[in-house]
Amino acid sequence: MITLDIISDPICPWCYLGKAKLDRALDAAPDHPFDIRWRPFRLNPDMPREGADRRAFMAAKFGAAEFEAMNARLSEAGAEVGVQFEFDRITRTPDTTDCHRLIRWASVTGNQTMVADELFRRYFREGQDISELPVLVEVAEQAGLDGEAILRLLTGDAEREEIEKEDAMAREMGVTGVPTFLIGGKYVLQGAQESETWAQVIEQLRSMPISGEDADEEEDTEAR
Repeated sequence: MITLDIISDPICPWCYLGKAKLDRALDAAPDHPFDIRWRPFRLNPDMPREGADRRAFMAAKFGAAEFEAMNARLSEAGAEVGVQFEFDRITRTPDTTDCHRLIRWASVTGNQTMVADELFRRYFREGQDISELPVLVEVAEQAGLDGEAILRLLTGDAEREEIEKEDAMAREMGVTGVPTFLIGGKYVLQGAQESETWAQVIEQLRSMPISGEDADEEEDTEAR
């Protein structure tokens, strides 16, 4: 298996689009070589824990006209891949640190992708504040995690520092926007790549020659 690190933020609409396009390619290639891991990147690292009014925050960040135009472009792009954005239902821009902590803990059960997908859905389709503890506990339980244990962790600072360090590390690596995909720890793809691009990547990885120890092991097996 080849690691595919997905560096993203669950309030990033392009990350939601990027996941949908990747999913299409993976569905078409169920024997794909990827071992998917989710890595944190906070679009708004200085966001207070209580979050902010989304419309006011985004208008201040991008300008009101550009904010509306961006929503329109995203809605059009989402419709092409079956992603329905309900921007009018979103009232808050949350601090996503706790979201990233939950995604991190979901690696224990191998359900990081399930948690990430549910956070995307609840935020962009239902307009939920995904920083609220009841929402995060529900998502955790859907992913097979112990809700009471997760609630205790979320009410403390467990691994908050680790999330901040991973976020800082991504920036030191040169990540300035998400989604960013790191393939095998070596190759980088940035942005919401088309499904066709992922299909080509998967095909190229399948055709890569065996190297190093793998080749030696194969020769030993044949000799025996």
